[in-house]
Amino acid sequence: MAGIIIFVLVFSGVMLFVMGLAGSGRRGGISARLERYTAGKTETTASASPAQASPSLGNILAQSVALARLNRVVEQQDFGASLARDIARADLKLKPGEFMAVWGVTILAVPSLFLMLSIVFSALGSPLALLIGAAIGFFLPRMWLGRRRASRLNAFNKQLPDTITLIANALRAGSSFLQAIEMVVRESTPPVTIEFGRVVREVNLGLAFDVALDNMVRRVRSDDLELMATAIGIQHQVGGNLAEILDSIAFTIRERVRIKGEIKSLTAQQRLSGYVVGGMPIGVAGLLMVVAPSFMNPMFENPPGLFGLPAGVIVLMVGCLFMFVGFVLIQRIVAIEV
Repeated sequence: MAGIIIFVLVFSGVMLFVMGLAGSGRRGGISARLERYTAGKTETTASASPAQASPSLGNILAQSVALARLNRVVEQQDFGASLARDIARADLKLKPGEFMAVWGVTILAVPSLFLMLSIVFSALGSPLALLIGAAIGFFLPRMWLGRRRASRLNAFNKQLPDTITLIANALRAGSSFLQAIEMVVRESTPPVTIEFGRVVREVNLGLAFDVALDNMVRRVRSDDLELMATAIGIQHQVGGNLAEILDSIAFTIRERVRIKGEIKSLTAQQRLSGYVVGGMPIGVAGLLMVVAPSFMNPMFENPPGLFGLPAGVIVLMVGCLFMFVGFVLIQRIVAIEV
């Protein structure tokens, strides 16, 4: 019963928060008419193109006026701008407000799953398990977004040496730099084609080439790409053989990727040790809560107590803190910069 009450309170709080943000973003009649016009135009375009007839997550969420207002309010905040950059780097077709809505649903979905599983495992229905589930739902979308962003950046960096070599060969064949980039868009594969295609579109719309290249560097946040952009900018100012410069950069990037792979292989055992140090106690505690729900009850009994809390809770908090510190230290030790 206590778990159900906590779940209802958490659900009500999240819904009130979302409704408050949506209500604070209301505007006048002109904005409302523009939103209706845009929504109608989007529906007409979607129905006119058979390739986009299948509903996606972004299209379903965009049909909600409340989510549109929420997205408008979120984009005006500092964290909204940072979240929009992370979403763009992960190549997600979602707006910041839509991602926050999915985030709130995830926070409620994991405790709800725990409540359903509590029919079989009664320990999952305890208040502590529901709070742990809410914490998992809170961190899960950000972790997924970070992993997607990191995997996309890794794929981009792996394709970048071949892309630079292709640009250098096109320059030797007499093509201009913009024509070489258009060749990259035609011949390469995502995510390189997506980012360089944006550069071509920005230049065709009248933006300066250096500015478009800087925009791509800011979107991708790749050190190797920044090195290439810096070399191109210097060459435009002082002159020189750009093809030879790009060949040298491609060789440097390939060697860096090779050394990073060797370092990753040599430090695999240490990185795994960090995950074991951080995850094994949590896994053992979860297994005990499922197999023997009453085994850890003495940890939450108030006498003995300390600072008004049960001594077992203090011990668990200190243990989690030291596990987190150990995990961070191991990851810092094995993170060797090249």
